[in-house]
Amino acid sequence: DADVVRFLKLFTILPMDEIARLAALGGSEINEAKKILATEVTTLLHGREAAEQAAETARKTFEEGALADTLPTIEVASAELEAGIGLLGLIVKAGLAASNGEARRHVQGGAVKINDAGVSDERMSVDSAEVTADGVIKLSLGKKKHILIKPV
Repeated sequence: DADVVRFLKLFTILPMDEIARLAALGGSEINEAKKILATEVTTLLHGREAAEQAAETARKTFEEGALADTLPTIEVASAELEAGIGLLGLIVKAGLAASNGEARRHVQGGAVKINDAGVSDERMSVDSAEVTADGVIKLSLGKKKHILIKPV
């Protein structure tokens, strides 16, 4: 929070009066400045269209809790899901960890969620019962890494 204004000055081309307005925000209002910073930096790196798409995905995911169409998705065979897939293996398959050991540490640290519900059992088997009405399973690591698991 403390660096938002400094980064707005360094990494954006916003007018100084706009930066001053954002600097005056306090409490939870500082999130508006963070969103603007993220959008402006993404625009510089990837273009306006990519920045707007990223902002919309973030809004849907974090504010509405929706499963955004633009979240990364991996496909898993329906038969494999019916039989059940070990949680640690699924975390690795989804690219959220490089090894079962790393995946285990994430689970033990409370960082893993399935469909927004915390998971604490590293021996858990993920099966078709976890598939939501949207036809996917949302696998999350921390607050910002989300992967949709789609049965095919």
